[in-house]
Amino acid sequence: MAEENHDATTINGSIHSHTNGVQPMLSSKDKAKVDELGNEAKEEQNTESVFQITVKLPHKPYEIQVMVSTQEQVQDLRQSIVELPDTFQYSCFHLEHNGTRVNDFVELSEVKGLEAGSEIRLIEDPYTEKEARMHMIRIRDLIGAAGDRVDTLLGISAGLSLHDAIVPVQELDSNVRNGKPSKNTLGDSHAMADYDLNAPAKHETILPSAQDHAPKTVKSISVSPWNPPLHHLRQKGHLLYLQLTTNEGEQHQITAHVSGFFVNKSSNSKFDPLPRPAPKCYAAHSLLALIAKLSPSFESCFKTLQEHNSRNDPLVKFQITNAIPSNPWLVSSNDSSLTNHQPDITRTQETYLMSGIENAETLRDWNEEFQSTRELPRESVQDRVFRERITSKLFADYNEAAARGAMMVARGEISPLNPTENRDAQIFVYNNIFFSFGADGVGTFTSEGGNDAARVAVGKDVTGVKLVNQLDIPGLFTPGTVVVDYLGKRLVAQSIVPGIFKQREPGENQIDYGGVEGRDVVAENEAFVPVFSKLSKSLRIKRHDVWDKEGKKHTLEGSVETKGLLGTDGRKYILDLYRLTPLDVLWLESYWSEISATDIKSQEHNYPHRMAVLRPELIEAYWRYRMGEYVKEEVTRRQKPNGTKFDGDASSKSINSEAQPSSITSIEDHTSLSINGERKPMITDDSDGTNTNSIHGETSPDNNQQDRIDISDFSLALNPDVYCAQSPQTEEEKNELARDEADVRAVCKYLRDDTMSELIHDLKEGDVGFPMDGQSLSRLLHKRGINVRYLGILASLAKEQDSRLIALNGLAIQEMIARCFKHIANRYMKGIPAVFASLCISQLLNCLLGADFNKTPKVLVDEDLQTLYPEADWSFLDTSPQALRLDIQTQVWLRYRYQLDKDWHTNIRQLQLLREVSIKLGLQLTARDYQFSPDSSSNGSSEPLANGKATAPTLANHQSTNGLGGKKKKKSCENESRSNTPDSVSSSSPTTFEADDIVNIAPIIKDASPKSILAEEALEAGRISMMQNQKELGQELLLESLSLYEQIYGILHPEVARVYHQLSMLYYQMDEKNAAVELAHKAVIVSERTLGLDSNETILNYLHLGLVEHANGKTKIALVYVRHALELWKMIFGSDHPDLITTINNAAVMLQHLKHYHDSRAWFEISLTMCEKLSGKNSIHTATLCFQLAQALALDQEAKGAVNRMKEAYSIFHARLGPDDRNTKESESWLEQLTQNAVSIAKHAKDVQARRLRRIQLTPRVTLGTRPQPQVGQSNADAGMGRDSRSSISMDLRSVDELMRFIEGGGDTTKRTPTKKRTTRNNPKRRGGAIGIPA
Repeated sequence: MAEENHDATTINGSIHSHTNGVQPMLSSKDKAKVDELGNEAKEEQNTESVFQITVKLPHKPYEIQVMVSTQEQVQDLRQSIVELPDTFQYSCFHLEHNGTRVNDFVELSEVKGLEAGSEIRLIEDPYTEKEARMHMIRIRDLIGAAGDRVDTLLGISAGLSLHDAIVPVQELDSNVRNGKPSKNTLGDSHAMADYDLNAPAKHETILPSAQDHAPKTVKSISVSPWNPPLHHLRQKGHLLYLQLTTNEGEQHQITAHVSGFFVNKSSNSKFDPLPRPAPKCYAAHSLLALIAKLSPSFESCFKTLQEHNSRNDPLVKFQITNAIPSNPWLVSSNDSSLTNHQPDITRTQETYLMSGIENAETLRDWNEEFQSTRELPRESVQDRVFRERITSKLFADYNEAAARGAMMVARGEISPLNPTENRDAQIFVYNNIFFSFGADGVGTFTSEGGNDAARVAVGKDVTGVKLVNQLDIPGLFTPGTVVVDYLGKRLVAQSIVPGIFKQREPGENQIDYGGVEGRDVVAENEAFVPVFSKLSKSLRIKRHDVWDKEGKKHTLEGSVETKGLLGTDGRKYILDLYRLTPLDVLWLESYWSEISATDIKSQEHNYPHRMAVLRPELIEAYWRYRMGEYVKEEVTRRQKPNGTKFDGDASSKSINSEAQPSSITSIEDHTSLSINGERKPMITDDSDGTNTNSIHGETSPDNNQQDRIDISDFSLALNPDVYCAQSPQTEEEKNELARDEADVRAVCKYLRDDTMSELIHDLKEGDVGFPMDGQSLSRLLHKRGINVRYLGILASLAKEQDSRLIALNGLAIQEMIARCFKHIANRYMKGIPAVFASLCISQLLNCLLGADFNKTPKVLVDEDLQTLYPEADWSFLDTSPQALRLDIQTQVWLRYRYQLDKDWHTNIRQLQLLREVSIKLGLQLTARDYQFSPDSSSNGSSEPLANGKATAPTLANHQSTNGLGGKKKKKSCENESRSNTPDSVSSSSPTTFEADDIVNIAPIIKDASPKSILAEEALEAGRISMMQNQKELGQELLLESLSLYEQIYGILHPEVARVYHQLSMLYYQMDEKNAAVELAHKAVIVSERTLGLDSNETILNYLHLGLVEHANGKTKIALVYVRHALELWKMIFGSDHPDLITTINNAAVMLQHLKHYHDSRAWFEISLTMCEKLSGKNSIHTATLCFQLAQALALDQEAKGAVNRMKEAYSIFHARLGPDDRNTKESESWLEQLTQNAVSIAKHAKDVQARRLRRIQLTPRVTLGTRPQPQVGQSNADAGMGRDSRSSISMDLRSVDELMRFIEGGGDTTKRTPTKKRTTRNNPKRRGGAIGIPA
């Protein structure tokens, strides 16, 4: 993966990223893809026609107008109709055009004679029992009668969004600059006025605020106890019976009939389902219309309900269908109004309403659905869209069903198929899904590490299935696979492959290709070779020989552990994908030795298992690295005969990229994406940090042919079965295996010597966004091809570096502790019943985080309940803080080879570690101030840091750092004393955590859902077109990609949140402010609901939202979003994150825009203080901020302080860049002018004070601006969409005299004297984490 620098022009404290006019070099393949997708977009635009039609209705308002597209299906038109307010009541109907019924599953373009102005008639259909049940469910949701649902899978407040609570929707639509009263934007104040950066994080940050209850339209509506209809009544068309209680208190018994709904004569004690006589014979085709007839207040209440719902963004309330909603780790207490549990008899009836009496409607043949979907045609774009849309929905449904079944298995609610086997070996079938435990129940992994190896293997297997699904090789099929971690148990859920349980004939193998019984028996089948060879080529895997226990040689296309099975349906299935790549030889040689019965003690120092494999991303990066070396060698060889001087990097642009085989860069991504989903164009994708335009680019036509290098002769493929006890028989075979071993060893060496050092370098230099928490750190490592087991080595490397990387050291240590605690907690929970899980967790958390508060925590167990489970493992009751610390220390050493300090438990960040542990175990805790020690509150006012760094200074308590020596402004200690006040501890709560604090434990789900290749291709093509300045085509492709993402994934999906963010960034760069703002709001809501309220991506989305709102003129609202992001940032990391400098500078620039010069200057001072700690007092970065602070001091009438800061900037520039550098000269010029004007400014202070209120008229060229926050693992170039390989510091065009005239009250600064055009200069010591030099 390549990270690029960017050319940044700084404008009065702002940075605007831009390209330097260099056009990207595209391969012919890339150009062909752009042209193809561009032509498709144009064709679709030409063929697609949007027009208005009239829909005739059987009831008021009798007709409506609907805008349709010829590319829409009729069912899309149906959905549009039922969502309109005037047509809510319809659900069971069909459409007719010119008297002919229209098929719901055809496109509108296929409806004969349909054109603009056409009339379509809506015809009400008779109900079936299923349609009556679906109608009942829909009307209950529509009128707000559904109440709260308790879902065992989704957890508490699943899919919650706080977006509308931060700034209400009504306020977003108002002009805040005109002073409309609102939260945090009253009068002349601003959101950052009272903000204390060093204050403890508040748990209220991720809790929803109390809202008005929705108005009730009816008291209750439910299924009647008279159900189901008797046989003779079913013959008359009765489907089901309902019971309605109106707001007026009247109770009505309703019959659902094939013709509609009517009020019957039944009561609670008497059954008579026939219609009432006149005048009370109310009937209607729709239940909604019938309720309106029965309740006089219904229509007004229903209208009020709609107005209440419209207060929120629709995305906040939409049901998530194609993704698992995110579960917040902190939730409101049980006695909160937000968790008020209301009686609703229909909650218990919803299963019947959705699935029918027999519950047969939910039983699906998952495997057949998966495979038939994979066999759908993929020739045209429409075919691909339909196929990927069905695939996405199918995987979402399967993941949910598998997770529900796994939870039932873990709780012991499903009987095993083999009850006589031991617990770990038992298998289960539920809902046509096969379940087994991720443990070594039958001894398969005894020599590999036992249960630890088995647990890792199933995790690697689901990752391998996802990889194969992403490659989408025709003719190769995978079973639906999901891994669920729940209550300490790991379960594997797989769709049932036809024939997998079939008893074979004597002499036949159970497996058709690959290892049958480990490596002892190996099967070969030529039918599997073509499809396996395609997979091997994509994964850079070598066709190689293996030997069975008899010494017989077999040639396989993949690892011997990877199996092929010919199903009874004739399809070729690939199974056991946990060993797709070779082993990490260097790691195993260092930290693993074979298990020996005579040397058990030595095994205590072993790595827990032998399943240490290399990541596919690393192999892909190594392939690119080796190909680059090959190209340089070829170029050098060509140049030797004539002695021509050659620049390898330049000439290598002529490589024929057509010969490059298809590959996969990431398990999470089929294409090269950054950690946040930000796609990195293939023309810049490079893992070794060099410019790979050489691989994908083309030279000019003049020298294209003579410099073109054919890479078809280059090959690199690895043997995945080396170091796996293979037994070659001949000398030639031994030599071949030795060469294979050398190749694998070289990859392992590349990982240790190059990949990790490059990551450390990039993070040190600020070339990529810095990780915020364990999730973002793990994803960053995986993108680089680094396994998480290298966290210890990474922490050691970071500890030896500068102060910026000390934060990485602390984060890595925290992640190792959290992961080891997870393993320990799972070990304890695995042996206890589910009802004791909260007791176990609370005891372990008290030992980990609450030992300072109570050194001997004990939990009280109901002994009567305990006696019901005589076989349970109660060892968790004996756990002590000392024993847990020793266990964690041992596990960190075994798993990560890192030695924790003896006092490591005193240096952890309690709140952040609690969050990491909760996320990894699926815990949902009561949101309250947890007392971690007797003299500090949970959020750590005395917050100890794992990296040993001091926290950032506060704004409220911040001392002036204007360079005036001992002259410091007075400060108040009020905030400090308040933050150090300990919370009161109840005498009934002797421990930090109680069992009641663990409100819920949710499952952790790992799925194998592939990503949409088509949508990503369209997005990539749009980005490339924009880079080529083909704006019209690029915008068409970007809009097309957005449409594809929404069609395929649905709106509420993590991938859609990421594309919203990317497109918002692009529109922001194109100055399409309104579109950027709209997409940024959507990105925030969707990421909150699917990724988490406090996920690192959500934080970055909030920061970007503040950026675009500021650019759109709503700076006060922007500061509200920035403040919320900072609060989240403190919760997941703390107040000293290296990338906070960018955010603080952006806030300071926004405050300058609002003319809050003193507050702005204070924030600049905070960023300078942080920068000095991270980069040193003599870094270029510090000089940049000194320059910026000098400006802010001048605007705040601190002339002397401005001179002192400018002196510091000049001194650093002079020492680091030399006297001739433009930055040095510019700072010298500023210093002279500031010095000359200091006396004049002092004399005219009163006049300046009056004139400062005058409105400043600045041109857009010098308007205050902000800098995009780079995503974790994303280069700063991509954050600013710049593509310049250089990094530079440059000034704006406003002179010193202009600012001096403003300070002295000179008025409009737009009347500038002509200035010489300035060019950008290179900065040899760029630090990406801080802001560029202002002018």
